[in-house]
Formats: sequence, C-alpha cells, structure tokens
Amino acid sequence: MNTNVIQFNPKANVPDFVKNRTAPSELSTALAGGAGGYGKRVSIKGGVFRLISGGKELAAIDERYLDVVIVAAAPKISRIFYEGTFDEDHIVAPLCWSQDGDKPDPKATKQQCNDCASCPQNIAGSGTGETKACRYQKRMAVVLANDIAGDVLQVVVPAKSIFGKEEGDNRPLQAYAQWLAANNVDPNQVITRMRFDTKEASPKLFFKAMDYVSDEEYAQVLQAGKSADALAAVTMTVAQRDGVKETPTSNAEFESPKPQAPKAEPKVEAGEPPVKRRGRPAKAEAPVQTEPPIDEPVVRRTAPEAPVDASKENALKDVVGKWNR
Repeated sequence: MNTNVIQFNPKANVPDFVKNRTAPSELSTALAGGAGGYGKRVSIKGGVFRLISGGKELAAIDERYLDVVIVAAAPKISRIFYEGTFDEDHIVAPLCWSQDGDKPDPKATKQQCNDCASCPQNIAGSGTGETKACRYQKRMAVVLANDIAGDVLQVVVPAKSIFGKEEGDNRPLQAYAQWLAANNVDPNQVITRMRFDTKEASPKLFFKAMDYVSDEEYAQVLQAGKSADALAAVTMTVAQRDGVKETPTSNAEFESPKPQAPKAEPKVEAGEPPVKRRGRPAKAEAPVQTEPPIDEPVVRRTAPEAPVDASKENALKDVVGKWNR
C-alpha cells in the first residue's frame, strides 16, 4: 500500500484567523493548565469511544481514535472522590468533589477537607496502590470533525490523559495544549485526534493535531464554544457519571503525575488514517521537513487499495443525527 505523508506544520499555510491571534485564548489557557449532567457526550469507558445521550449508549465506535475540534474547556482541573472499591454493577455518586481543584464544592455530600491540597484523599497511597483516592478530571466540549456544525459533546478526561509523558507526537492533554500555545495556535483552530494508548489497561488518551479547520468551520467552532451546551459540558455536575444508580453514599481511586514539556520530533509511522471531513477540499501536499525547528504532529493520507465502505463512513453521522429527533 502506498502511503503519502503530509506534515501538519503550524508555521505553514496559516489561515488568516490564526495569523490574527494576538494572545492565547481562554480555551488555550484552560487546557494548558492555567487556570444535572450534560446529556450528550463521548465516554471512554472500557477503552472504547461511546456516544452517550440521556444516559444511554447509542453507539460504540470501532476505531481506536476519534477526530474532534475542542470548542471549550473548564478553566481548571476538577477533583472527585468516590469512597470504597469501584464496582461497575453498583456505581454510586461521589462523596466529595471540587470544581476548581482547590476547595471542595459546598454541595458535596461529605467534604473530606477544607482545602484540597492538604486533604488526606490527596496523598499517594490513599487510593489503589500508590494512586490518590481523589481523582483529577478535565472537562471539555467538542464537536466531531466530520460534523462541526452538529451537536456539542462533553468529554471528561481522566488524570492519566491530562498529565504524563508524551510518546513521539502523541501527547497528554496538557502537553498537547502547551505545544499548540508555543506555536501560537489555539486548540479550537485545529482538528484534534484523540487516540487510546493501547499499552494501558485502563483508558488513556493521547492528543494529536491533524489539520487546521477552514475559515467557515472556524466561525462555526467559535459559535459552538459560546453556546449554552458548551457551558453545560464543561461544568461539573456529579449526576453525569455513566451508570450512576444511587444517591451519594459511597466511592473509588485515581492518580496524578506531573505535566511534561514537549520534546523532540518523532518519526512518522505509516498507515495513519486521514481525518474524516465533510465538504472540505483537499489541500496540496506539503514537503516533509527533514530537520524542523519544532516538534510537528503529522497527517497521514493513505491512498486506499480498495473503495471505502460508504456505509461505515456515514455510520457515526447517522447516529448523531438521531439525537435531535
């Protein structure tokens, strides 16, 4: 199979809306670590991307990746504490949680401490093994790359996917946002590929820039980021956990490694699937740089040997389309 490699270079073919960026946006700062539940979301339960609406699973996506545009994010990393051992068949609401990761929410059923930093549930070993019992989470609002004008979906990113080491051009969320900011690009200006780390037993995501959005798409992204749906998606509400069956009485464990700075450019692996888009003209191929000055995520466009199954291509859009019926 012949593979044509195109690098996404944040310094080349820059759209006007990116050139006009004078300072990091609130979204960029939120993702980079600055500073009743939402019904439609993407769950990563079991290491599978699942489309959830109203607490019900509508579809499980076969691919190990999902292309999205991040339109909004909570300004700070939240925390949540579940007491006891996790039981998938007996999930309960948390005892304590924090919107800003600094102080427990006044509505928390049983606050564990007045200050999150000095909380006994924030000590390594308070959870399973050397993990912390109080879990870090980051809430994002996204739209699907092949349905940018469609529904705003919530993604709750766990601690392992926020912090930690990058692997080649696959980065945890915070390192990814910092890399974009270093290249004067905001997260809502590019298509982001969320991909599972297949070496991990529990769900862990890496994030990778694939392409700029178009001028028309960027206008839609800005509108989505200011919507009530986006606000609801990034606001923490304890009733939105998948499968919650009881009122707050009981809980589980987590972890919190430190963020890492971006490193040297990785080598491109062949066979990376292209971004699935709607109504987007193909761009001319850019030459591959041999010694780029910065680490650059890549886009791989593969010339298929067999016709693409159109029914599979449209399956995700068909599912999303049913949500508003």
